[in-house]
Amino acid sequence: MYKHYQSWGRYPNTKQTVKQLNWRTEPLPIPADSNSTWLPFGNGRSYGDVCLNNEGWLLDTRQLNRFIAFDRNTGILRCESGVLLDNILTLTVPHGWFPPVVPGTRFVTLGGAIANDIHGKNHHSAGTFGCHVRCLELLLSDGRRLRCSRTDNEELFNATIGGLGLTGLILWAEISMKQINNPVMDVETIRFGTFNDFFEISEESDLQDEYTVAWIDSMASGRNFGRGHFIRGNHSTHYIKQIHAPRLRMSVPFVPPVSVVNRTTARIFNSIYYRKQRRVRSTELVHYEPFFFPLDAIYHWNRLYGPHGFLQYQCVFPHDSEGRNALEEILRKGTQMGLVSFLGVLKVFGKQKSPGLLSFPRPGITLALDICIQDNNTFQMLSDFDTIVQSVGGAVYPGKDARMSGSAFRNYFPQFQELERFRDPKFSSSFWRRTTAE
Repeated sequence: MYKHYQSWGRYPNTKQTVKQLNWRTEPLPIPADSNSTWLPFGNGRSYGDVCLNNEGWLLDTRQLNRFIAFDRNTGILRCESGVLLDNILTLTVPHGWFPPVVPGTRFVTLGGAIANDIHGKNHHSAGTFGCHVRCLELLLSDGRRLRCSRTDNEELFNATIGGLGLTGLILWAEISMKQINNPVMDVETIRFGTFNDFFEISEESDLQDEYTVAWIDSMASGRNFGRGHFIRGNHSTHYIKQIHAPRLRMSVPFVPPVSVVNRTTARIFNSIYYRKQRRVRSTELVHYEPFFFPLDAIYHWNRLYGPHGFLQYQCVFPHDSEGRNALEEILRKGTQMGLVSFLGVLKVFGKQKSPGLLSFPRPGITLALDICIQDNNTFQMLSDFDTIVQSVGGAVYPGKDARMSGSAFRNYFPQFQELERFRDPKFSSSFWRRTTAE
């Protein structure tokens, strides 16, 4: 039957037939002669249509949520693809192990983390999630089960990392965890006023700190243009017993008839958030949850954007003068065209290369903006952003996209034809058809 499965941005609206997967030992529950296309679905935390398959089949993997093996001495973990990072953290942190890379939410599945080759605040020191995958098992539409690693089916292994779920169904994977002393983070927040300040702090921090990221006021203009907070942190070597995970959580119970996020509320939020820290520098010890996953404190926060949903635009530019100019040009154009965004994130990617064939991160400056969908002007604005990104040889993240053109995608990822060679002929997605069918 048809079910309404959505991405986290709640745009676009699609309909697909959903099949629940319960056991990794079972064959795919779809007739081999079916003319429809298939796509694995994790927890729907991709922002756009990379996890959707309009008029096709979704293979819901959330019941593939079993742990297979965990070596407490080496930190090597093997589990099914539907296991959430939240489940992994609950199991491993008490034993002194942490996922090697985490995104901005702990509610992503292991399979989704691999398919989108996620990155986090430590890209400059650890690379992408795919750099830490040891091996995985892939179920193909013809019934074959292939073990893939850097020594077995290596090309297929590389295509699956960042392969957007198109090479087959990941049944399980094995990853190398990072050893930690406790769940506490040493965190320093530095208020800055210009992009030049950001780059100076980033250059210093990336040499000494494992995790770095910045929040920027993406709607600021004039003398406030380029202001923000730089956050840097490390796993603490101290242990304070009273520091626990936050227990009070809020939830947005329903989708309001209009977006709560608008130009007025976003400006007010950004202004208050920038001024919340009175001193230029502030240090604290915090539990890892609010450091890595601040938005997870509000369940279903995506509903705040109302019935039309929202878009996230994440791009990367070269780390040179042209890239810096492109960053400023995008934000200036955004303010001119009515950009509405209260979540602007800035980070410098490192040089560590992922094995993933279609991996997004590359050395450079990455900017991510959550953008309220207002009207067609919003889409025109993002197309203008694309033009700027392409002009400096940058790229836009497929895992967070819902609207880039096929020509833009092919410009960002000329290796897409190589992925097409490894794509399972029965597997497809709304994103893949939208960007490669032109």
